[in-house]
Amino acid sequence: MNIEDEIYSRLDALAPSSIALEDESSQHAGHAGAAGGKHYRLTIVSGRFEGLGAVARHRLVYETLGDLMQKGIHAIAISAYAPDEF
Repeated sequence: MNIEDEIYSRLDALAPSSIALEDESSQHAGHAGAAGGKHYRLTIVSGRFEGLGAVARHRLVYETLGDLMQKGIHAIAISAYAPDEF
């Protein structure tokens, strides 16, 4: 399974109603540390984000991705929304 498929698979645990993952690694070519993983932009909509602030939403995504944050993902920009916000 490639890294993107693994990301989608893990994020299924958040029961997203919408999810978009963009690989932005080419925009970071030459960046120190870019060789250690890819750069992504994630937009995710889930009822699990209801009542949570931005920091708590990001933590939930990071916890869900787990060890991928150390192997495979160098950076991820997260936009996380509750369904009524999207």
